[in-house]
Amino acid sequence: MGRPTKASCGMKGPAAADPGQSCAPVLARGADAFDLFTEGDALYGAMLSSIAAARSTVHLESYIFADDEIGREFARALEARANTGVEVRLHLDAAGSLFRWSRRLGRRLREGGVQVRRFHRWSWREPLRYNRRNHRKLLVVDGAQAYLGGFNIHRENSAAVFGEERWRDTHVGVRGPLAAQAAGLFDAFWRGDRHWLPAEQTPAASVLLPNHTRTCRHRLRCMFDQMFGAATHRVDLTTPYFVPDHRTQHRLIEAARRGVEVRLLVPAKSDVAPARWAARASYAALLHAGVRIFEYRPRMLHAKTAVVDGSWATIGTANLDYRSFFLNYELNLVSRDADLCERLQSQFGEDLAQSREIGAASWPQRPSIERLSEAVGWAARRWL
Repeated sequence: MGRPTKASCGMKGPAAADPGQSCAPVLARGADAFDLFTEGDALYGAMLSSIAAARSTVHLESYIFADDEIGREFARALEARANTGVEVRLHLDAAGSLFRWSRRLGRRLREGGVQVRRFHRWSWREPLRYNRRNHRKLLVVDGAQAYLGGFNIHRENSAAVFGEERWRDTHVGVRGPLAAQAAGLFDAFWRGDRHWLPAEQTPAASVLLPNHTRTCRHRLRCMFDQMFGAATHRVDLTTPYFVPDHRTQHRLIEAARRGVEVRLLVPAKSDVAPARWAARASYAALLHAGVRIFEYRPRMLHAKTAVVDGSWATIGTANLDYRSFFLNYELNLVSRDADLCERLQSQFGEDLAQSREIGAASWPQRPSIERLSEAVGWAARRWL
């Protein structure tokens, strides 16, 4: 992959706190209606109900769509709507679903009238494109209701199927103008326009942000940069894969040093061991600056959220890592909605109560074998 190129957002130093000097969105305070989901069974039930009620279109993107109990349930629902004449499109990532998808399931869906595409399938002529993935998870129904966040379509998120070890994740449901934005973003991506954005409107309380646009090559990284740079008293981050570039590390360290309480929540258990090694390689400098780091212990943590000063929030598909910032196609909701910020802040507190804080004093005493694995993970950080 090589070194990431410099983002074209034009932010420099503390001036990044001024939205007018960046490519991050200008948001007004307001009240939008959101459905927040932290349990897979509740989310999947809501999504399936929306699909069953669809009258014109069902458009679904998923990084992983597994041929398992959950995936087959969704397949039946998609096929049923297609059989009634509803336009049903399913866009999967080829790499993400590589070992979870099946030709049999794909054939069944196509025969049932569902349009199925796999993003960036392997090509010997263009092998590097396989490394650039569609990491978005988005369902849009009739252009009027949408769901996005961290949940994939697989059994690991279902308590009914997977049990107490189910993954901990977060998703949000939106309606109205935000759903219309989501519909436009899906349609553009489906037709091959990777940089499309809705027409700019009067500043709203919430917007949907893809990662790559024509005006900014790394828009979500710019958004996080602005949020961290503007923070005055608290930054609460939840991410399953924390492999920050140097600029992001600097922003967090800078915030902690000016007195902002920075709290980072990551999983104690990870499904990608090298990513956890790479994350831990960055802890020393953060802890030294006063950043507090917590490891969530009960189960795999896959949520990707942030709340800044209780007044800014983001939720979506982007991790704080090289892949999400510089390679993958991602999609986040960014909002100044007071109720959403409060609910995400409350969930962060619940997760923190089930976590263990890493002590700055004890961290240097960790075993040498852990330091070695961290070095290996950090060396591979741009490919994780």
